[in-house]
Amino acid sequence: MSFARLASATTPTAHLGLGLAAVGRPAYLTLGREADLPAERTPEAMRARTYELLDAAYAQGVRYLDVARSYGRAEEFLADWLREHPEADVVVGSKWGYTYVGEWRTDAEVHEVKDHSLAAFERQLAETRELLGDRLDLYQIHSVTPDSPALTDAALHQRLAELATEGVTVGFSTSGPAQADAIRAALAVTVDGEPLFRTVQSTYNLLETSAADALAEAHEAGLTVLVKEALANGRLAGGQEPRDLHLAAEAADSTPDAVALAAVLRQPWAGVVLSGAATVGALHSNLLATAVDLDETQLALPGDLVEEPEVYWRRRAELPWE
Repeated sequence: MSFARLASATTPTAHLGLGLAAVGRPAYLTLGREADLPAERTPEAMRARTYELLDAAYAQGVRYLDVARSYGRAEEFLADWLREHPEADVVVGSKWGYTYVGEWRTDAEVHEVKDHSLAAFERQLAETRELLGDRLDLYQIHSVTPDSPALTDAALHQRLAELATEGVTVGFSTSGPAQADAIRAALAVTVDGEPLFRTVQSTYNLLETSAADALAEAHEAGLTVLVKEALANGRLAGGQEPRDLHLAAEAADSTPDAVALAAVLRQPWAGVVLSGAATVGALHSNLLATAVDLDETQLALPGDLVEEPEVYWRRRAELPWE
């Protein structure tokens, strides 16, 4: 299945994907990991958990799988699962631009290092292809911000355009309080008069909605929009969620995480919304979002949760790498 085919699919589960950031490395800035993950987060234990999630997601119709070079061994775990499931008609997206340097330690001082240079792209593309080969469908610049050199490096743009001619969809992800500015700057990037990027992956959730208008513009320009961190790194799930979200879930006869995801799924510009579940139980709860039919009254219940972008991203940065 190509990324273009996935993006045009109309069945509900085709719009939910699984991201492996939470299980590809021992530490991540998501709440509740002490309860969700094995006590000994060895590579073998995390590989086994990744396989459980992939098996469950595939069985439930999820067809988009999201990894990155900086997600520890996530690409490796996914590649091994794909070799054991050659019949799996999934679309695989990965990202380059960050290097994992945590050395499989939960207490590492630094877990990842950012580099958006052409040299970093060439190195990481070779690493990704060594693992994923021709299963790579989408390759994204990881966490573009308005000051990223990836927005102005003509040589990099040319190389990305060449990758697109090889059948790999080229996109970018965004982070930080200026996501909208980064999206609009990326929309203006062209090679030989043609837009370079075909996808954008951004943070959007009930707490952080500031990129909505820019994502709508990207959708209107023909890009597929992928949404990450729809549960705000655990702040909207696992018992951490605000009371208003609980009330909305009770009104919808569903779970808070499913309602939070459903609120994102109903956005007209949303193409693929990622679950970052670390347990099969959480994944199944997330997938209930496709059956949640929110009316305006129910949707209004958690409508006052929105934070200013600077506040949201400061709180995110303060989350511990657990």
